[in-house]
Amino acid sequence: MIHVTERVEVAAPAAATWAALTDWTTQGEWMLGTQVRVTRGDGHGVGSTLAAFTGLGKIGFTDHMEITTWDPPHRCEVTHTGRVVRGTGLFEILDRGADGSTFVWQEDLRPPLGKLGDLGWLVVGPAFRLGVRQSLRKFAAYVEARA
Repeated sequence: MIHVTERVEVAAPAAATWAALTDWTTQGEWMLGTQVRVTRGDGHGVGSTLAAFTGLGKIGFTDHMEITTWDPPHRCEVTHTGRVVRGTGLFEILDRGADGSTFVWQEDLRPPLGKLGDLGWLVVGPAFRLGVRQSLRKFAAYVEARA
C-alpha cells in the first residue's frame, strides 16, 4: 500500500474551499492533466460515482471513484475502483476561520501489477507527488481568485 498526503493553505473560508473542491467538472482547471465527470448521482453524496481521466490527449487512464463519506464542508472520502487506481482517497478541508482553510489530500493506493507495480512506483511516485503539490498550489490560487 502506498500512502500519500499533501496539503495546501488556502486564503479562503472552508465553505468556499469545499465548494471549489467538490465542483468536480471544473477540477481540470487546477488539477494537472485531469478531467472529471460525475457518472452516477449528483456528485454530492454517498454512492455518487466519478470518473477522472488523467493524461494527454487520448493517452492516459481513467480513475473510477465512489463517494463513501460525504460531510460538507469538511470531508469527502472515496474508494478508487478502477483497474489502474485502487484504494481509498480523502479530501479534507480544515477550517481556520473566516480568513482561511487547509486542504488535505490523502491517498492509500495499491498499484497494479503486484511487485512490478511496487517497483514502478519508485519511478512514478516522485512525479505523482510533485504533480499533486503543483495542482494543490494551483487549487489555492483558483479558490482565492473566486473568494
